[in-house]
Amino acid sequence: LFSTAELDAILRSGHVHFGTHLDVTSYAEGVRETHNPAGRALPPVVWDFYQNGCSLRLLCPQAFSDTVWQFLSILQEHFGSMAGANTYLTPPGTQGFAPHYDDIEAFVLQLEGKKHWRVYRPRTEAEVLPQFSSANLTQAELGEPVLEVVLEAGDLLYFPRGFIHQGNCLPDAHSLHITVSSFQRNSWGDLLEKLLPAALQMALEEDVEYRQGLPMDYLGYMGVAHSDVVDARRTAFVEKVQSLVKKLVSYAPIDAAVDQRAKSFLHDCLPPVLTQSEKALSVYGFPARWQDGGTRDVDILITKDTEVRLLRHGIVRLCNEEAGVMLYYTTENSRVYHKEEPKSLEIDPEYTDSIEFLLSSYPNHVSVDSLPCETLEDKISIATLLFEKGILTTKKPLVQV
Repeated sequence: LFSTAELDAILRSGHVHFGTHLDVTSYAEGVRETHNPAGRALPPVVWDFYQNGCSLRLLCPQAFSDTVWQFLSILQEHFGSMAGANTYLTPPGTQGFAPHYDDIEAFVLQLEGKKHWRVYRPRTEAEVLPQFSSANLTQAELGEPVLEVVLEAGDLLYFPRGFIHQGNCLPDAHSLHITVSSFQRNSWGDLLEKLLPAALQMALEEDVEYRQGLPMDYLGYMGVAHSDVVDARRTAFVEKVQSLVKKLVSYAPIDAAVDQRAKSFLHDCLPPVLTQSEKALSVYGFPARWQDGGTRDVDILITKDTEVRLLRHGIVRLCNEEAGVMLYYTTENSRVYHKEEPKSLEIDPEYTDSIEFLLSSYPNHVSVDSLPCETLEDKISIATLLFEKGILTTKKPLVQV
């Protein structure tokens, strides 16, 4: 997947910057420190830090390594949520990070050398599957580990969200490992954060009961100061709130909220990794070029008989929004997390059936003529648009070269 030699080559490319791509860290006598200078991470500076006992964390190896990119693109489709990665290079006899827990499902794969790991259960119910990562913890806060193990090259360690962990290098070997993460902010509660405000907005628009005024005197009997008072008005107020909250469920736009989460996921996604055959059948392999003093094979000539399909499952999502129907897609995403804005197209309503047809037909090819548009011109138009965005591939190359 990745090696120290590859890290060295990446540093020599001159494109790595401290803080943005690479962190220099240390952990000694209970103190965790970051030592990032400003600017580019050039080999003499980086390897001097390492030689002096600092760990190196590459924050986005998928931006530099095609192998890691392909690995994560497979996992993000499998998990249905963002898959990220960091690589960690640690000198012999050192530790780079304080004990902590994360807000991700973590998979640690040992690539080189070996590392000693201690893993601890969540300390309280509130720390089980936490929504956010912890601050740095001290040894005194940890108790006894539930797992203590030395990972060697090829070993895999998984720990769920909320499991505290710390790793240190043994005196006789360095360590290089990659941590793959998934399911960050991907809980029922995160869905409800999108769903409940939308449900309340719909209820306010459609149901006059939600727009009725509060009792004029409710401040006189509601609130913490009145919580122990037995009062019929309090009982009626609480029952009214409970009734409104229960009725709110009927206004919950569940599918629309899921689409909004899907839209966010597509922004998180890495672009798909194409095989050579996929390139040849997509816009990425289209042979438009300059040759013999002029342009050649520029026109994308899709006809009614051209057979097409989506490039991949899960690379697009239709969402109904205030501005209209939007098609979000991943094919033009950056390999650096959120480096660019989400990619989308506004879709004319008469084209939505065709996109849904392409989604349901995958992985089979369908003829352009079979797309459910009113005219052949519309069928060719939507197919050409999606092909130009890398969303569609053809069964046969459009141009034989």
